[in-house]
Amino acid sequence: MSSLRDKFYLASGYAAGFCIALIMVVILVQIVGRIFGFIIPSAENVSGYALAASTFFGLAYTFHQGGHIRVTLVIQRFSGRTRFGQELAVLIFGFGLACYMTFYCWHMVWESYIFEEVSHGYIPIPLWIPQIPVGLGMLALNIAILDDLIAVLRKRTPSYQQHEDEINLEEV
Repeated sequence: MSSLRDKFYLASGYAAGFCIALIMVVILVQIVGRIFGFIIPSAENVSGYALAASTFFGLAYTFHQGGHIRVTLVIQRFSGRTRFGQELAVLIFGFGLACYMTFYCWHMVWESYIFEEVSHGYIPIPLWIPQIPVGLGMLALNIAILDDLIAVLRKRTPSYQQHEDEINLEEV
């Protein structure tokens, strides 16, 4: 089961990387197009949507890999029960915040679909289409936080802390 979760987080990271590559291709084609005298319609819009998608798809993978910034100056001084309580409180708060954001990301998708909102570029793209990756990325972050919350409740080391410990050992 752990392998399936790891593959899920890795797929989220690959999706983020694909969106970054898409941005590069769109901008490169746009540059070449300007040299040869043609434009790529809505290239800026597509690049912006891909940037949002890469940001949100990358959240779960980065969280799982311990890449998010944590203030460890105080945390590293805690041990035992105090550290457990702190980790639990932060994960519960983070999970609640992620759930709130996920709900409103999907609500935004739904409203864009219902009100038939479109982009204002050359090509009128229905906004709900590029908003779906934002909702999916937030949903993946929810799963990642819940995964580590359950690990802490079972008195196991959360995934982000395992990677932090690996990094700290490499620095020593």
